[in-house]
Amino acid sequence: MSVDVLTFGCRLNAFESEVIAREAERAGLSDTVVINSCAVTNEAVAQVRQSIRRLKRERPDVRIVVTGCAAQTQAEMFAEMAEVDRVVGNDDKMRGEAWRDARAAFHLGFGVGTSEKIAVADIMAVKEMAPHLLDGFKAGLPRVFVQVQNGCDHRCTFCIIPYGRGNSRSVPMGAVVDQVRALAERGHAEIVLTGVDLTSYGADLPGTPKLGQLTKQILRHVLELKRLRISSIDSIEADRDLLDVIAADERLMPHLHLSLQSGDDLILKRMKRRHSRQDAIDFCAQVRRLRPDITLGADIIAGFPTETEEMFTRSQDLVEECDLTFLHVFPYSKRPGTPAARMPQVAGEVIKARAKRLRVAGEAALQRRLAAEFGSTRQVLIESATQGRTEHFLPVAISGEEPGAVLALTVKGHDGARLSV
Repeated sequence: MSVDVLTFGCRLNAFESEVIAREAERAGLSDTVVINSCAVTNEAVAQVRQSIRRLKRERPDVRIVVTGCAAQTQAEMFAEMAEVDRVVGNDDKMRGEAWRDARAAFHLGFGVGTSEKIAVADIMAVKEMAPHLLDGFKAGLPRVFVQVQNGCDHRCTFCIIPYGRGNSRSVPMGAVVDQVRALAERGHAEIVLTGVDLTSYGADLPGTPKLGQLTKQILRHVLELKRLRISSIDSIEADRDLLDVIAADERLMPHLHLSLQSGDDLILKRMKRRHSRQDAIDFCAQVRRLRPDITLGADIIAGFPTETEEMFTRSQDLVEECDLTFLHVFPYSKRPGTPAARMPQVAGEVIKARAKRLRVAGEAALQRRLAAEFGSTRQVLIESATQGRTEHFLPVAISGEEPGAVLALTVKGHDGARLSV
């Protein structure tokens, strides 16, 4: 065995895991498992710790390296785990030098003490972002990710991620276009642009291009690309070029996931968000006018500190008012060091109950959309022998088709989870 990478958390981590695997193998590591961790909630960190312990029980002879956001923000905690051999920082993990250092430390028997295990630099000191042109993702993957941005300059009061990712930095447009072209030429049918705060793209680059301009450049210069998708965005930062592309180019998939977080203005203010409830509703109405068939998803937090029942109801009402199809529900998680952790907390059982109610509302919305698809003809990307995705990211039950193909299929029904064709 050489290097295995276990990925937790966001789509950005999925891309970065490909870079980690490449750099760690080039460095000559062997018999090593890298845990690319997530820190978005306490539960996410707990899942990483549980996975480390289980992995060591099942594979006692492997070395375990922990990296990612949780490693960056809680390096000492992971270094204190007997199962962990090394902790690598979130920017360091993208550099071959970090993996060569790890190999040398393992070879010489270093890294026994807690402090010796830690190889984590100051993430806030990172000012630039080097492009990582991959030779290719795993063969046959229909959908792949391209990292165009990292970090975040905003400081939402509930969020630990800027301390795990650093400040916002972007990949130059030319390098992104080159990466997309290379992947499209290798036969990957759909490419997803990813970042921590995607709509802040370009603020640190010469000329301060925006996400919309980048999207236009990709679609203009990579004609062989079949499908382009955008991951989660902050609607208040959506620029005019991005709206133009949504309206005018069918290769940009009609599916957006929005970072809404709450439907109550006072809670949004306490979260230090930059949009209001009405801003969210207006944006959703605007993109529907531009692309009437678009599907929208959103992140919503249940039980943020000081949230009353009336405030929560406003969040729940967003599901219908914004006509959301996909809902990512986050029970509020108290993250040490964040301003929200010092605010009056909502009782745990109340948070859990509200999150459940949001999930019920989200499931009902998804069921309505699945039912509305009956009789429509959709362009389905075949992901595997058993599943595909429509341009709206709705799952489709598939049998016997070739992964990577994009087929026009007519919807005959659904089973509550996937469309049938």
